[in-house]
Order: sequence, then C-alpha cells, then structure tokens
Amino acid sequence: MFSNDVTHYSTKTNILNLLLYHYLTANMKGFNGNIEKLTLENTNFRKVLYTGKHLQLVLMSLKGGEEIGLEVHLNNDQFFRFESGNGKCIIDANEYNVKEGDVIVVPAGAKHNVVNTGNGAFKMYTIYGPPNHQDGTIRATKELAERDEEKFDGKTSE
Repeated sequence: MFSNDVTHYSTKTNILNLLLYHYLTANMKGFNGNIEKLTLENTNFRKVLYTGKHLQLVLMSLKGGEEIGLEVHLNNDQFFRFESGNGKCIIDANEYNVKEGDVIVVPAGAKHNVVNTGNGAFKMYTIYGPPNHQDGTIRATKELAERDEEKFDGKTSE
C-alpha cells in the first residue's frame, strides 16, 4: 500500500510539473526568418539571432583574409553553412575548402578554425548545440569579439 501511495504522488507531481511547463512555454514563438538573406546582409563578425535551450543561431562575416581563430568547444557541436565567399575550415588535422552552399559540422572537442581565403566578405551562419554565447550578442569586429568575450549565461531568447 505504501508503494502505491508514493507512485500516485509521483504521478500527480509529474502531471502538475508538465502542466506548469506547458503553461509557461505555451507562448513561445521560436525564430522565423530568411536565413540566407539575413546572412548575406550581416556585416558583423558575430551576431546572435536566437538562443534556445539546446541550440543557438549565429550569423558571422569574415573580412578578406580574416579568420575566426583556432578554438575548441569542449561541450558544443557546431554546424556551419557558408552563404557567400570562399574559405577553408580546419578540423583537427583535416582541412576542407569551402564555398557558398557548403556545410561543415565540427564535433565537440575538435580544434577548428574557419579562414576567409578570398578578398571579399565570407558570410556564414552557425548553429551551436548547446548555446555558446550570450543571447543578443553583437560584435562588429573580431577585435571586439576577442576583447569582450562572453559565454552563454543560461538566458534564452524567450
């Protein structure tokens, strides 16, 4: 009899938690936009568009010859989609030439870099899983991004 009471309480608690969660999140709007247009119009080194609990959407633009810089995200997988320009992506000891329409997935823990090998802007968007930057972050230049480096603080877009 005691175990049935515990099970009953646990079930009621789970249902109440689920209803509360649904009530608090029922008005989420998500993100909607023409990602190609937004990426091509972006002139910022980094611009965080949307931050969810598990994913983050970020626009990036590298000047001619500029690079993101060698980095490692121990807990973040990262997806890149390149919209204009030419470059290369290095993942550990592997190097890939990339251009408009190409994608790269960088697994968590891999050393990686993206380099603009052209003269014009190299435009891309990236998706981090889980988020890596504070929501709403905009850094016009790489220098500002390096000087004012911020990490995800747990706050999402909604």
